[in-house]
Amino acid sequence: MNRRFVSPLIRLVDRLAPPERVSAHCDVPCGIYDPHTAQIAALTVLRMNQLLAAMEPPNLADAAARNASLNSAARYIATKEAHAEVCKKELDILWHDYFRPEHLEKYPDLHTKFWNANKLASKNKQTADVAAAEQLLAATREIAEIFWATKNVPTRVAGSNQTVGGDLVYVNNK
Repeated sequence: MNRRFVSPLIRLVDRLAPPERVSAHCDVPCGIYDPHTAQIAALTVLRMNQLLAAMEPPNLADAAARNASLNSAARYIATKEAHAEVCKKELDILWHDYFRPEHLEKYPDLHTKFWNANKLASKNKQTADVAAAEQLLAATREIAEIFWATKNVPTRVAGSNQTVGGDLVYVNNK
């Protein structure tokens, strides 16, 4: 069919039988959501803060040692900030695409929990603060517990088994 005939034909069909407006809870309604990525990102933020806090001041007279220290600090900071941003993105996906009004009825402080968690992620981008990173991890853990509770999936809180330490929420598959 010739292109100059197709477009007017489609417009005519749309006028005669307007298409129904549809919506989806996400850009691609896949239905796959999991708070684990936000928790791992928060755990990484905590680890980078731990590494920064443990750094010894470099010997300024030794150029190689100074450069190695500055390089390590820059890499820790870049990773910390990148993972804080991942955490924010993953939290936003859960908040905007998964949670619905019925969840707010059951968890009326859910909006505040997400707002505070995102503020903590921002704080962790702006500062090197182990306590703030621990608070971010705790906030993502709390959101993960609520998320799985909305699906009636039993969970357990257990150690991350990583050098950083920290507890994560896992689906209880036992």
